[in-house]
Amino acid sequence: MRIGTGYDVHKLVEDRKLILGGVEIPYEKGLLGHSDADVLIHAIMDAILGAAALGDIGKHFPDNDDAYKGISSIVLLKKVAEIIKKEGYEIGNIDSTIIAQRPKLAMYIPAMRENIANALEISVSQVNVKATTEEGLGFTGEGLGIASQAICMLL
Repeated sequence: MRIGTGYDVHKLVEDRKLILGGVEIPYEKGLLGHSDADVLIHAIMDAILGAAALGDIGKHFPDNDDAYKGISSIVLLKKVAEIIKKEGYEIGNIDSTIIAQRPKLAMYIPAMRENIANALEISVSQVNVKATTEEGLGFTGEGLGIASQAICMLL
């Protein structure tokens, strides 16, 4: 059994789609990044790779490589699943938290869990996604960005 953690943060900007957990969420701003900037999936990928001691997403999918420009993070998550399978690991469970003052995310969480489980070829019961605010404090509380944390257990 191995455990890994992941963290990601991206700035909210205009003229970008807001994608979290592979779900496009209607909002006036989106996350800035080289890929689709899905902070939830990025944190989960880092947790998985960390548990396997295989580095991080920057090592596997560098942000200066045009092959990953605008790519769906769900596609990258599928690649991470392939990487850990080749190493002989399987996912026990994933627990994650999105930290955002706005928008409200509760209604989108079931679809996020489904997307993550499908990409990793695991049961939805092995994936937990939560959302919280920071009560107006810090950059997420001020609506300047969104962060996410994740933990993964590999078997």
